Amino acid sequence: MENTKVKKIPLRKCLGCMESFPKKELVRVVRTPEGDVCIDLTGKKSGRGAYICKSEACLKKAIKSKRIQNNLEVTLSDELAEALAKEISGENR
Repeated sequence: MENTKVKKIPLRKCLGCMESFPKKELVRVVRTPEGDVCIDLTGKKSGRGAYICKSEACLKKAIKSKRIQNNLEVTLSDELAEALAKEISGENR
């Protein structure tokens, strides 16, 4: 019997469509311990994270239903909402 380990893929739930996806396929928004809210492209910043899949419809739904704000326990600024929209639409690449 071979002793190969199967690597577990971490799943996270999108706040727009509420479906689970591999963590790497989602965009992470993080509230740092200092209280700043930013987009975490590395997925490694410390703080409370919220995930959204790379779909504009999911982003709009998550913002409209205030799921991001409730999950991170902060108010979402217009600048951050615009930055998220650009990141998801691929304009930052």
